[in-house]
Amino acid sequence: MPINETLSQYSNWLYTTTVAIYVIALMLTLVEQGFGAKGRQAAERSKQRVRELVGAGGPVTTETPAEPEPPREVGRPERVGRMGAALLVLGALLQLSAIVLRGLATHRAPWGNMYEYGMAVTFITVVAWLVVTWKFPVRHLTPFLLLPVVILMFVNGTMLYTVAAPVQPALQSYWLVIHVAAAIIGSGVFLVPGVASVLYLFRSAHDRDPAKFARFAPKLPAADVLDRIAYRTTIFAFPVFTFGVLCGAVWAESAWGRFWGWDPKETVAFIAWVVYAAYLHSRATAGWRGTRAAVINIVGFAATIFNLFFVNLVTVGLHSYAGVS
Repeated sequence: MPINETLSQYSNWLYTTTVAIYVIALMLTLVEQGFGAKGRQAAERSKQRVRELVGAGGPVTTETPAEPEPPREVGRPERVGRMGAALLVLGALLQLSAIVLRGLATHRAPWGNMYEYGMAVTFITVVAWLVVTWKFPVRHLTPFLLLPVVILMFVNGTMLYTVAAPVQPALQSYWLVIHVAAAIIGSGVFLVPGVASVLYLFRSAHDRDPAKFARFAPKLPAADVLDRIAYRTTIFAFPVFTFGVLCGAVWAESAWGRFWGWDPKETVAFIAWVVYAAYLHSRATAGWRGTRAAVINIVGFAATIFNLFFVNLVTVGLHSYAGVS
């Protein structure tokens, strides 16, 4: 069937609008991060801990419970942060519309090339973060998640943009829907624990030495909150990603006559899988928590980003037909 150029153009406009809305949401949520009550309260608790350390002459093992604070009125930074969160939801809806219109324009699953794949991955990341902010009081951390999303979307829309067109014969399979959709969900969610683990390192370093990152880390949530976010989102994403890898092997056997061929994208995906498996295994058996677990998670995050863009832009392999040209 011919490509519907009108729907394709609408999809492009919605994508551009989404990026603009995310940038505005980023700026609004930065106000809450910098001046909101959650950041102030976290900083006050950090200063209290410094005073305890100084007064005791060294590390303390227990902390005196803080007096319950009276209810605070919602200040201007919080109202601005709510506006940013509302814009984030609006941007996610527009991005979903852009994905759907791309699919309607091409009459296929809308992830047949790297541009469409990146659009879907960043959408899943935003949705995953919205769920996290619903479960945890960490809305003021939204800028740290939105910044990489905006960067990825900008790179995706400029360097990786591909005109709407039918996919090559090798991709005309129902496995395109199953395998790639699982990879999109897994990769998109993996970005959340990656960011949470990076923030964990800043916070834990400050907890060990209050002089480190004294202007930034005190406004972050407690280290155990960031650790729980990273662990729970990884637990969700890992089985989905595993399913995607297995489906890819089945599709490879059907299309190329072998389950595995050490293609660059296959290899990096396998490395990322091993890293995340090591992260979950170490948490479950060796009791590794804290800094060591966060470092492993960040390595997996780096491998995911590397596989998402660098492999397709630089290397040449059987996955190079994914629309980067």
